[in-house]
Amino acid sequence: MHELSLAENILQQIEDAAQTQQFHRVKTVWLEIGELACVEQESLRFFFTVVTEDSIARQAKLEITGIAGQAVCNDCHRTLLITALYQACPHCGSYALQITQGNEMRIRELEVE
Repeated sequence: MHELSLAENILQQIEDAAQTQQFHRVKTVWLEIGELACVEQESLRFFFTVVTEDSIARQAKLEITGIAGQAVCNDCHRTLLITALYQACPHCGSYALQITQGNEMRIRELEVE
């Protein structure tokens, strides 16, 4: 259920940007969400609709782009794609992986008026 707080945080960032950049309506929000971010996209879409109901982002489309998980193995130093946290390196079997991509969520772009 942390998607509710994520949706509220997205709205807060939009409202802060609106104050700074002087826009009055948001038509589309493009998000990038990593595969390892543990975000349920449909739940986030639902809560985004709920929290933006009486805001400048009312009826804004939410476009989500996935970001593949990537890590570097601390033992064999290879870069690899991963699909889950706590995955073993397919090259050496080590679990000492440093995630370099795919655990983030960010607003990439806003379409505004």
